[in-house]
Amino acid sequence: MDGLLTLWAETGIANFEMGQVCMILVGGLLLYLAVAKGFEPLLLIPIGFGAILSNIPNAGFTESGGILYYIYHVGIESGVFPLLIFMGVGALTDFGALIANPKTLWLGAAAQLGIFATLLGAVLLNLVPGMEFSMADASSIAIIGGADGPTAIFLASRLSPDLLGAIAVAAYSYMALVPIIQPPIMRALTTPAERQIKMAQLRYVGKLEKIFFPMLVLIMTILFLPSATPLVGMFCFGNLIREVGVVERLSKTAQNELINIVTIFLGLGVGSKLQADKFLNLETLGILLLGAVAFSIGTAGGVLMAKALNKLFKEEINPLIGAAGVSAVPMAARVVNKVGLQENPHNFLLMHAMGPNVAGVLGSAVAAGILLALVR
Repeated sequence: MDGLLTLWAETGIANFEMGQVCMILVGGLLLYLAVAKGFEPLLLIPIGFGAILSNIPNAGFTESGGILYYIYHVGIESGVFPLLIFMGVGALTDFGALIANPKTLWLGAAAQLGIFATLLGAVLLNLVPGMEFSMADASSIAIIGGADGPTAIFLASRLSPDLLGAIAVAAYSYMALVPIIQPPIMRALTTPAERQIKMAQLRYVGKLEKIFFPMLVLIMTILFLPSATPLVGMFCFGNLIREVGVVERLSKTAQNELINIVTIFLGLGVGSKLQADKFLNLETLGILLLGAVAFSIGTAGGVLMAKALNKLFKEEINPLIGAAGVSAVPMAARVVNKVGLQENPHNFLLMHAMGPNVAGVLGSAVAAGILLALVR
């Protein structure tokens, strides 16, 4: 009889708490959204499954010696996985559209407005009973507005590791919802005539320009914001091995095998932080709310900046491409192109939108560096 009682005490049924059941259901919801709806499946599937594993009682996945424990501490707490992701993204990125039309750099910068507006919002949430965000927490939450998952994870792991799970889920959830969130904002801030603006064909960008550009970006970062160099440096390195044309094996590895392997572990590591005692609280709700606000303000900032530039320059910019200033690459650019085609079936904006989209990646990394320098 004692043996049966001991065996029963070791079962999951006897040890499940309601919070763990809720988080397993949350993990199941993430899997559903990824598989059935196609929302960021590359990350929501490992995050969702990691959430399920981390809430199994007596399994020890997140305890010292468990695989999720080591994945998190070796790859995420150290910042290694987000930096490797940035290297892969750099290898996948073509700076040609940004180099050909450097004015779009302003659109990527303006889209980061959501980050700093949300920083203020997170501080103000301290007025709500039950919420208590330090300046480090507010900075980590604010970076969600950049719509850049690796950057959000990197900054949160440095400043607010206890909030990492909620911040990562918010960042990737809103990235996945780009096709739903952005179009209404884009239409509300532009007229039909503005949405139909046709932009001139981009000039040809040579190989030397593409090689020197990441080096110039890195030099500028080193001189003016060294705290951003971990992210910017890995991004520029990945882009350099893409453009030089003499290390194709390294470039293909960074673009495919390496980034895929790291994405699996990054997702599982983030999922390991979705434990019931850390996720099911009022602060998580505040993070999710602020993330939506940040993303919306970032989208609006890019569109409004494009409208402002049209008053300063003769060559018109279609304001829709400003929405691609958030660094959800390349989804935001595709959404811009789709909305543009709905207004004018002959107006292809994809390549034009890639300029602010790439600028947004750099902008979010720079914003993270600024926050890290100010708060750390």
